[in-house]
Amino acid sequence: MIDLYYWSTPNGHKITMFLEETGLPYKVFPINIGKGDQFKPEFLEVAPNNRIPAIVDHAPKGGAKPLPLFESGAILLYLAEKTGKFLPTDLYSRYDAIQWTFWQMGGLGPMAGQNHHFRNYAVDKLQYAIDRYVNETNRLYGVLNKRLADREFIAGDYSIADMASYPWVVPYENQGQDIGQFPHLKRWLETIRARPATERAYAKAKEVNPNFGQPAIRTEEERKILFGQTASTVR
Repeated sequence: MIDLYYWSTPNGHKITMFLEETGLPYKVFPINIGKGDQFKPEFLEVAPNNRIPAIVDHAPKGGAKPLPLFESGAILLYLAEKTGKFLPTDLYSRYDAIQWTFWQMGGLGPMAGQNHHFRNYAVDKLQYAIDRYVNETNRLYGVLNKRLADREFIAGDYSIADMASYPWVVPYENQGQDIGQFPHLKRWLETIRARPATERAYAKAKEVNPNFGQPAIRTEEERKILFGQTASTVR
């Protein structure tokens, strides 16, 4: 059994998408980030960076004790190796999928996240910051669109690279992007959306968080919890 510490964010969706694809048994422990659950000591024992998602695998392959993991990319890589699914075994294809997973972790996710913040959440609308991150998101969409021009999925077959990137492209409107300008990316997005496992993963989001799909920040207290933390929070 896998314990999944989860909230309905793009990084959270990555893991439910994988788990639903493979049928691995898992139990969701909701971490309501708007209420500050991510700063509770029991969660910090699993995820010292106080960010979701995180897992505890109670039956790790070749392990003698439960294995805790945080960081969505590391979790995807671990689960792929555990199951032997969604990560190629040959050298060249394997590292092709891994490099694109890291591309999402280091590029698409952080840039789209800052895009969301300055466009949608920041009280002070700083045009320089908005333009910076909207434009960089646009560039990254272009990179992915070009990559998908001659292949169905990012690394050929459906893999963790697709699961990592998909949730960050779903909210393209909130990122100030016109998906119609990226026909290959649009086709890819629609293909993954139609997968039954993807449908189940996003249904799980609504089940865990009835407010899923609504504005993430509804109160000033939530804003302080999400954006006002310093080192003192985790000491």
